Amino acid sequence: MNLDFFSAFIIGLLGSGHCIAMCGGITTMLTSALPSNKYDNNQKIPVNNQNKNQIQSSKFILVFCYNLGRIASYSFIGAIVGFTGSIAAKNIGLPLAGLRMFSAVFVILLGLYIGQWLMWLNKIEALGKKLWQYISPLASRALPVNTPLKALGLGAIWGWLPCGLVYSTLTWALASNNIIDGASIMFFFGLGTLPALLTLSIGFESIKNILVNPLLRKTMALILVSFGIYSFIVAYKQMF
Repeated sequence: MNLDFFSAFIIGLLGSGHCIAMCGGITTMLTSALPSNKYDNNQKIPVNNQNKNQIQSSKFILVFCYNLGRIASYSFIGAIVGFTGSIAAKNIGLPLAGLRMFSAVFVILLGLYIGQWLMWLNKIEALGKKLWQYISPLASRALPVNTPLKALGLGAIWGWLPCGLVYSTLTWALASNNIIDGASIMFFFGLGTLPALLTLSIGFESIKNILVNPLLRKTMALILVSFGIYSFIVAYKQMF
């Protein structure tokens, strides 16, 4: 596997606690149209084991389609950013190592942000909120989320949610220097965020509590900071 793809996957994985905080509320929307485990909402009759399995299967399909749409949006944005990086490198003459140093700085800022030691990424998120104002109203068309197509659409919209974690990884896509690698970096980042959000959606509260534990969050933040410093040093040596 390309090292950049693996790095993007690790960034998504280490940012799991942040993902839960940002996207965890979507679980309610994904399952609100489904009957509960005890009673069917339409018929008000007890749900037997067979129907209960069907309900769980329906939940999983909706959650899967939502995440598929979300990761597809990440990949699309990554492709745009990767293409932009390649144009900048060819036409403006920006060195690839310089772009990698830039992305390493953002990984350091991401670690500091997740550890809640330095919140500069909030300012970057604020810029994205202007675009989100135009995109977010589209989400209402996907509610209630009672079909896979609606879940897919909601996920595609939610992929544009202003997020420091996403923006930091997009700088890696920018430094990838081509459209395919840019899309692939964001695809693997999305895969890295998947375990936490699937765990939350399925309802494993004990694992959710571990992921949002302050000590674990700060440990993950320190790993990201260390990785960012290492990446910066490597890019610096390549440039000079």
